[in-house]
Amino acid sequence: MVVIVDYGMGNIHSLRRIFNSLKLPVVVSHKVKDIQEASHIILPGVGHFGRAMDELKQRGLIDALNQAAMGDKKPILGICLGMQLMTASSEEGNSEGLGWFSCKTTKIVVENPIQFKVPHLGWNTLHTTKAHPILQGVPSQSEMYFVHAYAVDKADEEQVLCTTTYEKEFVSGLISENILGVQFHPEKSHAIGQRILANFTQSCIVQD
Repeated sequence: MVVIVDYGMGNIHSLRRIFNSLKLPVVVSHKVKDIQEASHIILPGVGHFGRAMDELKQRGLIDALNQAAMGDKKPILGICLGMQLMTASSEEGNSEGLGWFSCKTTKIVVENPIQFKVPHLGWNTLHTTKAHPILQGVPSQSEMYFVHAYAVDKADEEQVLCTTTYEKEFVSGLISENILGVQFHPEKSHAIGQRILANFTQSCIVQD
């Protein structure tokens, strides 16, 4: 059972429609029990990092997520803000994150604000740095849909799944064993995004 974590700040309906179209079982839930029973977990997110962490705390979900990701080693996918929540901290709200990745989330700063607007909004190219089952069937240089004003600009090289350039390079995908994060929105990225979500549920495996 795929569980989309509902903490009030995600593109939940878009994600659920994708899984329904793929005929994959999915549950949207904020219940600890459902997270504990899930085979795969998706942590979506759109909005403010600090408020998102507060919502997770208030709903009593942090311990359950930590156990699922770090203890039970369940496949878990963070999308956009969901990926940022997996980092150690963010400048948005000066808040600590879940800390599954040691990198930090920082505000996007551009030198040419006329050409490069913030937030980064629209289609941009993925530059994959390693092979992984979640990218099976995803052509090199695929374009995905982004909308974000904060990003991870540096991370441990072995944890970088893909990067994207918006005036300068930033990390658009993170991987550590069973934990995956993507800065883009696969649920808004047409067929390629759907392929990534299907890969996550059908063929995602733990890799060192």
